[in-house]
Amino acid sequence: MAKNLISLSNVNLTLPSRAGPVSILKGVALKIGAGEAVAIVGPSGSGKTSLLMIVAGLERASSGTVIVAGHDFGRLDEDRLAAVRGQNIGIVFQAFHLVPTMTALENVALPLEFAGKSDAFERAREMLAEVGLAHRADHFPAQLSGGEQQRVAIARALSPRPQIILADEPTGNLDGKTGAHVVDLLFELQRRRQSTLLLVTHDPNLARRCGRLIEMQDGCIAGAELVSA
Repeated sequence: MAKNLISLSNVNLTLPSRAGPVSILKGVALKIGAGEAVAIVGPSGSGKTSLLMIVAGLERASSGTVIVAGHDFGRLDEDRLAAVRGQNIGIVFQAFHLVPTMTALENVALPLEFAGKSDAFERAREMLAEVGLAHRADHFPAQLSGGEQQRVAIARALSPRPQIILADEPTGNLDGKTGAHVVDLLFELQRRRQSTLLLVTHDPNLARRCGRLIEMQDGCIAGAELVSA
């Protein structure tokens, strides 16, 4: 059996609000093995994105245990947490979050430069070629279509060769045809690299391309389903 790359045990997340503390996640337990593709589904406000942010280390659990790629996130300070995230996790958001003053190549090279890679731009060019955008390397985000921007965002997320890919509604800002092409690319890269994929989506057809579905309701895991190949 593949080892668990993501392990959550009794995870709770409570955030402050003007009306008082709000319970966002309640007793979440989840294990995801190396190479798995898992979809998180559920209605808006059910805690899907918050769960993803906990796994990414972008949000701290209020209580419980979060172990990702062998690291106990509760025991790491912010600097170490950022380093672990940079080494092990690639994140694709619904919004592309590209730096508008940087070319596609510079955007993809950015996490590699942060990691101190001497071959950052060489690897970034290779990654742009993998997503079919070698010819757009010197274009700025405003000169790219939405689908192209999301492909650059995927290239940036995967350029450090992370073990784990987190995707939050990656087709949410794209039309159906463009979104389908982006999704095909994401799954192709995930399979080729044998990465672990955790995908948040409202799209049932997209969710069923994963090997397992986790359903969330009101901050809790309400069910799980294996998807037939």
